[in-house]
Amino acid sequence: MSEHKNEWDGEIVRKWLESRFSAAQSDQDRADKHGRAREDDYDKAAAEEFVCRLTKSSESTNSQGLFVERLKQLLDQKEFRCVGVHDERRFEREVRSYLRKLMKMTRASAGFENTSRYQ
Repeated sequence: MSEHKNEWDGEIVRKWLESRFSAAQSDQDRADKHGRAREDDYDKAAAEEFVCRLTKSSESTNSQGLFVERLKQLLDQKEFRCVGVHDERRFEREVRSYLRKLMKMTRASAGFENTSRYQ
């Protein structure tokens, strides 16, 4: 049996990125209220917000190939800077992890239709 590959839809991708951006902001607020006990959760949510902020309004979302290239460019960056994170190394590791997740989703053109709060 052959697998059916989903059609690429930039609008759905942008909506998904926007919903993940909002969810990441909420996760940061929730983690911040718990203080030191949830610093790692804060950094993980900050990484997700960072990646979504960089990609959600990009013209590259209109094309699957261009979006993969944009994600590769981001992944090739030496370092990522964000004010307010607790552990820069953990933040960078989470950013790279999230970029790899997005690349996998983009290549498969799958998962962007799931805009539920928790994934």
